[in-house]
Amino acid sequence: MWALFAVLSAVFAALTSILAKIGIEGVNSNLATAIRTVVVLAMAWGMVFLTNTQNGITSISRKSWVFLILSGLATGASWLCYYKALQLGEASKVVPIDKLSVVITLVLAFVFLHESFTGKSLIGAALITAGTLVMVL
Repeated sequence: MWALFAVLSAVFAALTSILAKIGIEGVNSNLATAIRTVVVLAMAWGMVFLTNTQNGITSISRKSWVFLILSGLATGASWLCYYKALQLGEASKVVPIDKLSVVITLVLAFVFLHESFTGKSLIGAALITAGTLVMVL
């Protein structure tokens, strides 16, 4: 089931890039990011209430709060940079560079989460990096 959600995530991420590139025309990138964030916020809280999971907020540990907040800050920084890059560049060049996050995530997961970095991981990371370079240069 996780794979289905991962594929759907990729499809929606692709749609995000195209819709954002069209929508950002003539709009300040920071303002566009703020508008997008309000929509995401409403959608996320809507899902919490729809699934009746709002009571779980009181059982979140302090550590989880800290890391969820840090993750939110990283997301915000990513979105601000992404929208600015989309505003200034072509989506077909911005998106491949943005997807280098896959390679960076593999390295960070190895270093901080002690996840295995296999030969397949190394080949995949190299191919993603090479593919990005081919698409951008």
